[in-house]
Amino acid sequence: MRITKAIVRKTAHLARLHFEEDKEKQMIQDLQQMVDWVEKLNEVNTDGVEPLTNMSYELNTYREDKEASHLPRNKVFKNAPKHNSEYFRVPKVIK
Repeated sequence: MRITKAIVRKTAHLARLHFEEDKEKQMIQDLQQMVDWVEKLNEVNTDGVEPLTNMSYELNTYREDKEASHLPRNKVFKNAPKHNSEYFRVPKVIK
C-alpha cells in the first residue's frame, strides 16, 4: 500500500489535524515506513501457529463468592461528609 497526499489529508481531516506542506511530506514518509514494516509481517510463515488471544498464558484464579460480615451502617456513614439514613450524598454532576 502506498501512502499518498490524499490519504494523509483525508486522515488528517478525520482526526481534525492540519499539516504544513513540509510536515505533510514528512508525515507521508513516516506513515509509509509504518505500513512497510507491517507488510513485512505478511512474509512470516505462520503455519501451525495458534492465534494469540491473551498476552499471558497465566490463568485467572477466582475465589468463591461467599457472604461475609459487613460494617454496620452507622460506622460506614461516620466519616461521610454528607449522608441521609441510607445513602451517601454527593454533588450533582449531570445537568
